[in-house]
Amino acid sequence: MRTHCAVITLLCACIPASAQLLINGAGATFPYPIYAKWFDEYRKVNPKAHINYQSIGSGGGIRQLQAGTVDFGASDSPMTDEQIASAGSKVLHFPTVLGAVVPTYNIPGVNRELNFTAEALAGIFLGTITRWNDAELARANPGVSLPTASIVVLHRSEASGTTFVWTDYLSKANAAWKQKVGAGPAVKWPTGLGAKGNEGVSGLVRQTPNAMGYVELVYALQNRMSYGRVRNAAGVFVKAGLASVTAAGASAALPDDFRVSITNPPGKEAYPIASFTWLLVPARIEDAQKRGVITAFLRWMLADGQRMAEPLGYSPLPKALVPRELKAVGQIQ
Repeated sequence: MRTHCAVITLLCACIPASAQLLINGAGATFPYPIYAKWFDEYRKVNPKAHINYQSIGSGGGIRQLQAGTVDFGASDSPMTDEQIASAGSKVLHFPTVLGAVVPTYNIPGVNRELNFTAEALAGIFLGTITRWNDAELARANPGVSLPTASIVVLHRSEASGTTFVWTDYLSKANAAWKQKVGAGPAVKWPTGLGAKGNEGVSGLVRQTPNAMGYVELVYALQNRMSYGRVRNAAGVFVKAGLASVTAAGASAALPDDFRVSITNPPGKEAYPIASFTWLLVPARIEDAQKRGVITAFLRWMLADGQRMAEPLGYSPLPKALVPRELKAVGQIQ
């Protein structure tokens, strides 16, 4: 029996090394819940393909892609022309799903959904609005007893696509923010404490009374956190959800390279802080086996994978976009 078991153990140890193909990726925390689901489900379709993804933030994913230490990156903000040039070869952007960034808060004794204007959000993160009962917040929330407590402002500590979406919206919707801070995956914050990843910000908001932060919608839902409605470009306070995020994406005219911002879109039903999130894939992949797995996964993601988006709190891609992305998959050589 011992000899029999030893033989089986030896055989099992030898087979996986030749059977498994490891694909490494890294980047955005924004889509991590659905990416983890996709990579797990795809392995059932192709057991030889093991896709390892590190949720380290969009900035980290871009840097690792540029350095050639991963096979693909992921980001909630499109790479700039300069970033692509420094990668050494063409990088293709593949939108995967749409998501939303929401203002989340922990105010003891306040369990209602709050309304936020761009002026209030900008003021809080500029440090000019410091208390929950500020007049700007009170006007948007009639009938709500807001405390005099000081607001504890929380933001991302690392370069982040979630930060890019948040600051991109504020730059479009508030002139003071655009002038003093601007948009980017990493900005010089006028006030607040930093935390790493959507996970870090979510955790700090939950454990800190009177805290305010911004996180991807899925993290707010999974952690049962309070998050508010945001006044959109049409003047309507809208809550982030499948319909409102889909409405934001529907207004977008995507260029051929799919790099676009959809924050602060027109439309009464559109949530104003929404975004596509992208997989970043080199146009040239020397390893034929890896190229085959990555292109096959992209095609699967654009078909079967889209059906998994809504249950996890994301909005699937507009149907008209899928054929365009399938055509782009054919550019990978």
